[in-house]
Amino acid sequence: MEDVQNQTDHRNIPIDKVGVKDIRHPITVLDRANGVQKTVASINMYVNLPHHYKGTHMSRFIEVLSDYSDNINLRNLKDILEAMKKRLNAHSAHIEVDFPYFIKKTAPVSGARSLLEYNIAYRGSINGSGLDLVVEVKVPVTTLCPCSQMISDQGAHNQRGVVNVAVRFKEFIWIEDIIRLVEESASCEVFSLLKRQDEKYVTEKAYGNPMFVEDVVREVSGKLDKVPEIIWFTVESENFESIHNHSAYAYVEKDKRK
Repeated sequence: MEDVQNQTDHRNIPIDKVGVKDIRHPITVLDRANGVQKTVASINMYVNLPHHYKGTHMSRFIEVLSDYSDNINLRNLKDILEAMKKRLNAHSAHIEVDFPYFIKKTAPVSGARSLLEYNIAYRGSINGSGLDLVVEVKVPVTTLCPCSQMISDQGAHNQRGVVNVAVRFKEFIWIEDIIRLVEESASCEVFSLLKRQDEKYVTEKAYGNPMFVEDVVREVSGKLDKVPEIIWFTVESENFESIHNHSAYAYVEKDKRK
């Protein structure tokens, strides 16, 4: 049968990324407490396309993924990217793997245990410059407004927020360590299950530790800066305000190699 994708294109326009998106696929990730954790990821896969080719072969992305179906994790992303380059005869390859990750948490007073979901992403690219790998971790937190606390005779408004940390690293670092670092940098951490005595504890803890969104990104950034394995990072914090119809937002980026 005729290979239409390999036909010559005369418009002389190379394509930076072409491929497949939103592939739902089971993966296995490292779990500090249990060894491994099985989850389901949404995966995007791309390669570059030279100007003289009409199209890429989309089915080959799925073939590569199928070859690694039982072994998709952070440690072998380079192998998957190299396989994509080879199978699709490309100079660069990119993969994005987004998945939910669950950690069992213990309520601070009652000891009640429950699972909390965190959103994790691996971003991998390989080209003439070598491998670039970024890990993103989204952590839910609680913050309490210092201004509201200062000006109010009774109480202060608080809100749930999300801190998104992205890191490049020279040595392996556990997802759990990043999550713990972020949770310790907010007014209070978030739990799935709280009894009344726990609610009292977390409410009072947040009240005693008021933080603006600016405080959160500064706290997280200061701690990431001290982690020797990390060479670059970004920190985003967004508060879903409880008394406004907008969010509060702050962002920090640092390249420790400079």
